[in-house]
Amino acid sequence: MAELQMLLEEEIPAGKRALVESYQNLSRVAEYCENNYVQAQDKKKALEETKAYTTQSLASVAYQINALANNVLQLLDIQA
Repeated sequence: MAELQMLLEEEIPAGKRALVESYQNLSRVAEYCENNYVQAQDKKKALEETKAYTTQSLASVAYQINALANNVLQLLDIQA
């Protein structure tokens, strides 16, 4: 029962908050990348930097979604 309560009160809400924070951070990263590309002398370098940020961001969000999904599955297992 304590595990269920921890999932409901801590783990799942924390996972949701992390995704919201990621959304906000991704908006800032996208704005930075756009401005950086527009102002860059070396467009190829700016594009490569954008690709790196994109890859890192995608991996981070995928990890967060996976962690939240695992918590939801744990919750369902406990309730079964």
